[in-house]
Amino acid sequence: MINIVMSETKDYEKLVPFFIENELEFSEEEPVPTDLVKCWQVTHGKDEHLVAALVLAKREGEFIIDGIAVEKIYRKLKIGKILLDKAVEETLSQGGRCIYLVARAPEFFRKYGFKTVPREEAPNFFECLTCPQYGKTCHPEVMKLDFE
Repeated sequence: MINIVMSETKDYEKLVPFFIENELEFSEEEPVPTDLVKCWQVTHGKDEHLVAALVLAKREGEFIIDGIAVEKIYRKLKIGKILLDKAVEETLSQGGRCIYLVARAPEFFRKYGFKTVPREEAPNFFECLTCPQYGKTCHPEVMKLDFE
């Protein structure tokens, strides 16, 4: 039996190295965002090994998934979907009408209703849009999930 536990965490700093290890474009030098809404972590076993996490933030009045990652060996367990559901539930409870994200795995998010937003129509609050690697070695999609 797999003992997996999801919980809210205030320890954003602990999540940053996890996101980096799972190939998200995070920098440990970045200051902690002041716009955090909630962070969730999923741990496994007695040692509480971190296997998944999601950061929900708010920028320029819009809700964003500022990071979501699941370790490869845990990806078939639907943990990503469970975390997305938590983010949607929280956004709706705070009156949000949509969630934006930058997806390195857009097909995963498309399964759950996210749609690609052309860069020129997307709010410019994602750091990766100004990154010199964007469109060269990194090809993420800006995506949006509307609730209306």
